[in-house]
Amino acid sequence: MPASPSAATVRSLIPRARDDLAELVALRTVVGASPPDQFRRAARRIADLLADAGFPETRLLLTDDGPETVYARRPGSPGAPSVVLYAHYDVVSAQDEADWLTPPFELTDRDGRWFGRGSADCKGNVVMHLTALRALQGDRSGASLPDLDLVVLVDGCEEPGDGGLEKVLRAHPGLVVEPDVIVVADTGNVAPGVPTLTTSLRGMAVVEVTVSTLSKTLHSGQFGGPVPDAMTALIRLLGTLHDSGGTTRVPGLDPEPASGARDGGDRAEYAEKDLRADAGLLDGVEFIGAGSIADRLWNLPAVTVLAVQSPPLDSAVPALLPSAKALISVRTPPGTDMSGTHEALAGHLRDQVPWGAHLEVRRVTSGPSFLADTGGKAHGVMRDALRDAFGVHAREVGAGGSIAVCSVLRTLYPDAEILLCGVEDPPSNIHGTDESVSPREIAALAHAEALFLRRLAALRTDLRTAGGDVVPRTTPTAPQEDR
Repeated sequence: MPASPSAATVRSLIPRARDDLAELVALRTVVGASPPDQFRRAARRIADLLADAGFPETRLLLTDDGPETVYARRPGSPGAPSVVLYAHYDVVSAQDEADWLTPPFELTDRDGRWFGRGSADCKGNVVMHLTALRALQGDRSGASLPDLDLVVLVDGCEEPGDGGLEKVLRAHPGLVVEPDVIVVADTGNVAPGVPTLTTSLRGMAVVEVTVSTLSKTLHSGQFGGPVPDAMTALIRLLGTLHDSGGTTRVPGLDPEPASGARDGGDRAEYAEKDLRADAGLLDGVEFIGAGSIADRLWNLPAVTVLAVQSPPLDSAVPALLPSAKALISVRTPPGTDMSGTHEALAGHLRDQVPWGAHLEVRRVTSGPSFLADTGGKAHGVMRDALRDAFGVHAREVGAGGSIAVCSVLRTLYPDAEILLCGVEDPPSNIHGTDESVSPREIAALAHAEALFLRRLAALRTDLRTAGGDVVPRTTPTAPQEDR
């Protein structure tokens, strides 16, 4: 087997990784909120960095929503394994920037970590991919680049979960042809320094609920008592989503872990003390629900009230409100039918709405769950690469979140092994204030990915055979760049 990049080689690239990450964090790529120029600059910069990392073919592909998808390809020889590396460069809002200790769009070093919006989710993973590729390109061992048909996809519209990448890939069917392996770098480790493969994701359904009781606003002193107001009706309705212990109680949502969701010999648990610390739970506040912490986080349905539309306190008046709205999400176990989830939630709300109040339920969005195949050859190669790079055995966990692109890739490329990993860890506080990433996680995961790619190339036809013969692969035709 050809020599692989050393940890020292990867560490030598970290100062450059920080420079790249600082440049990307400074670009405000918040979908629906940031100027289009920020996305264009980010996409072009990533394309330039990939070209410099040894990709002779780069393209920028427009989506319906505007942000461009970065596509880069380095072809391999006939029969070489085909690998796709995925990450995204859009980020969520920084919310109130005054709540951050340091400016969210300025990468800042503090306590051995790099702080900034997107530093972990997911620009840190973009930089991780780049570092792994540079390590392979610039290794001084004298080894040639691994013989892989290698594609990098960097999504510009992942956070909304609206299928933008799927539209791009369907519009350009020659972009990716029959990949053997797809590495989705958009998750993270269960603890700093503990390499982790995510093997299941919950699905998500979101609905908007409107409760109405009156045709107009009324004086609460004149009519309060016998006349129900919409806000009180909505509060009572939302209270029916959980029992007194906080367990989700919606008929039709399976309260038991989905079959196969906990398979895996080294599936990690989640200690209560670790969750309490990671979540920042206040003293005396109890956990809700029933079952193990891992099941409650990864394998059981969870209902959350995301928002309630109501008058702000400083403009409230003594009045009965004619209507009130709420946004409700359901995280569903792997294997759950999302259409059935919407129907179950809507049916429960209609059955429970109090006092004859009028109810409207509108579907907002949904994303299917995901369950990885952990028995594939690439999974074993990645598990060993993580162990060798981090110095400890890799763990396998579920994740409570949803990554819609995984189901998109599963649909488009059903024969590919999909591996989920990433530079995030509990201190990263993704989607929250003071998001951060550890440069040690970037270095270790980049080293693991470089080892993985080198070893995967050595397997060659072992990954894709049919009766001992290599399955023919069509060479994709390079798409024209969309400008």
